[in-house]
Amino acid sequence: MLMSAPPAATTAPLIELDHACVIRGQVRVLHELDLRIEQGQHTAILGPNGCGKSSFIKLITRELYPLARNDGHVPVKVLGQTRWQVDRLRAQLGIVTGDLSSNLSDMPGLSVEDAVISGFFASYVVPAHRDVTDAMRQHAHQALALANARPLLGRSYAELSAGETRRVLIARALVNQPRALLLDEPSTGLDLISRQQLIDTLRHLAREGITLVLVTHHVEEVIPEIERVVLMKQGRIHADGNRAELLRSGPLSEVFGGRIEVSEQHGRTMAWAD
Repeated sequence: MLMSAPPAATTAPLIELDHACVIRGQVRVLHELDLRIEQGQHTAILGPNGCGKSSFIKLITRELYPLARNDGHVPVKVLGQTRWQVDRLRAQLGIVTGDLSSNLSDMPGLSVEDAVISGFFASYVVPAHRDVTDAMRQHAHQALALANARPLLGRSYAELSAGETRRVLIARALVNQPRALLLDEPSTGLDLISRQQLIDTLRHLAREGITLVLVTHHVEEVIPEIERVVLMKQGRIHADGNRAELLRSGPLSEVFGGRIEVSEQHGRTMAWAD
């Protein structure tokens, strides 16, 4: 039996930003972000390169910190909390990023199974002083099945294709049975078949009750199960609404800075520059 997301123990929003600002170096990269994403609300954060999507990810994962506010309000909350240890955060909000894939590939002799099990310890390898229980292995196998990656068991992580590593990363993020997944440009570097397999996996996860927060510049990745779209431009939220309203030529052309044409094919939204 495949595991699915546990029932929410709290009604607190998954992510809550209250006029959050971020400065990197001397440049303000995020400007007064107001955003509230509820648990169970599949959401796409969409915009061109350089619009602030990566900074948004790092803000949520505590790799960047918001400017302090004079009025005492806390700019960032995740699941209602303002302070998180990184390992505890990732147990509640599974993170899938390309940086993690590169780090895992550098680990000599790392198997697919151990790559997933390392998610229990928020490390790149299974720590030598920690015991791996049968229950952990069972959860790892269930997570691989949920991510459509169980056939990869027995292989070395470093020898996987880009598409295969994405599915293993998703399994690694799922191993702690988080309430949601935060995915950062998950299809980068994938060929057409691997991208379609990834999209099929995301649709499967959404139907299993895993909340998806997808950060991307590919309109095609915004699967039908994602009803809410947030458009970003120059470090600001340009628009926030229903996919039917925002995945259209006008709003997308404004955000991407050029003419974008949009069509619906077999329930999927396709976009291209005109």
